[in-house]
Amino acid sequence: MSLLEILAVGLGLTNIILIVRRSLWNYPAGIAMVTLYFFIFAQARLYSDALLQIFFLALNAYGWVNWRRAQSGGEVPVRWLGGRGLAVWGAIALAASLLWGLLMHRQTDAALPYWDAAVAMLSVTAQLLMARRYIDNWTFWILVDCLAIPLYWMRGLHLTAGLYIVFLALSIAGLIAWTRARRAAA
Repeated sequence: MSLLEILAVGLGLTNIILIVRRSLWNYPAGIAMVTLYFFIFAQARLYSDALLQIFFLALNAYGWVNWRRAQSGGEVPVRWLGGRGLAVWGAIALAASLLWGLLMHRQTDAALPYWDAAVAMLSVTAQLLMARRYIDNWTFWILVDCLAIPLYWMRGLHLTAGLYIVFLALSIAGLIAWTRARRAAA
């Protein structure tokens, strides 16, 4: 556990709480968090997760703009993806996980390349869906959290594994809150 990891965890908690509340202020916290986690994951040889942070930086900028444009009366509206869309996004995430895992396995000394790739590609999917305000993003985040907790624990990132336990609880809370918000808007 390092000071860098402690700071990243604090920013991560702030970020997810603000996302559950559908606050635009989640994005500055998210940008700072992913910047720190780039260095943390690179040091732990979780290269997929390290590279993912660069992508998350761009997605946070995109999400910030998208949420700001969609904001109405101080609230950010949310919507469902639908069964067909969920199946398509799930299939894409699975295929991307397998391909990225194969690349990391063959081209790097990555620790647990397929597991790491699954966390990374499912996170990409969840983040894209979140930036576009789809409630279904929480389903992907719940899956990410369930995979990330043991992965990070095994790599000695105990505080980060603990953060993902909290993320799991907050992802469930986010799913409930966003579902209620959608029902209230309908």
